[in-house]
Amino acid sequence: MTQQRALHFSCHDCWLFGILHVPEQPLSRGVLIVTGGPQYRIGSHRQFVLLARHLAEQQVPVMRFDYRGMGDSEGDMRDFESIQDDLEAAIGEFFNAMPGLKELVLWGLCDGATAAAFHAAGDPRVTGLVMLNPWVRTAQGQARTTLRHYYWQRIREPEFWRKLARGRFGLRGALTSFGALALAASQPAAQMAPLPERLYQSLQRFRGRILIILSGADLGAREFMALPRQHPHWRKLLAAPHVRQILIPHANHTFARQAWRDQVADLCVQWIRAW
Repeated sequence: MTQQRALHFSCHDCWLFGILHVPEQPLSRGVLIVTGGPQYRIGSHRQFVLLARHLAEQQVPVMRFDYRGMGDSEGDMRDFESIQDDLEAAIGEFFNAMPGLKELVLWGLCDGATAAAFHAAGDPRVTGLVMLNPWVRTAQGQARTTLRHYYWQRIREPEFWRKLARGRFGLRGALTSFGALALAASQPAAQMAPLPERLYQSLQRFRGRILIILSGADLGAREFMALPRQHPHWRKLLAAPHVRQILIPHANHTFARQAWRDQVADLCVQWIRAW
């Protein structure tokens, strides 16, 4: 039988609120869920609640919380680049609430995954990262991904050509949009954009294990998947023995279907308990 316990703790001058999932016989390795924004601790279609309960049933203690400005927590709304103090406060509370905890896995979706990676590199308590569809958005990367995966798919659909033949498709607007994307995608880049480069540096410094789960039907995931094709140092990093990458072919960004959610949960349990 697992228990759920409400937590409140401070970050600077604000109160933060979270939920602790305590297994009957907890492992010494726990999971802190880092939400993507703007989102709170329940998650889309109750994703984080269901994940936490599933992990706790497998003896993995889990904490999910609202950082400042989200959900029940106090303070001003902030983006993923400004929650490092919130993560530090949550990790401290997790270890205080679970005295038997020895190490931690940070679990994040989208920009929550990127924020988790930014924190993990400098925190020896963190020994694992689970990253779902990490956020590496750049204008050039978004343009290339949209051209390759959205427009190419659209022109292969019979419905597109039927609309075009009936005059129900805004051809002029589509051509303008396509041209703007093509221009953005063709802009030369002397170096990697700041966000992908900072994420690479964080992951390269991190000495723990990394599990990356990607959605086949998500443009953000596709943008991340393009990095090793374009940059040798990303290719080398993702091929390292401590990194495991898994693609769920037809899943959307938040793994909205039960089958996708269950697959993610099972993968996480197996990975967390395997080392």
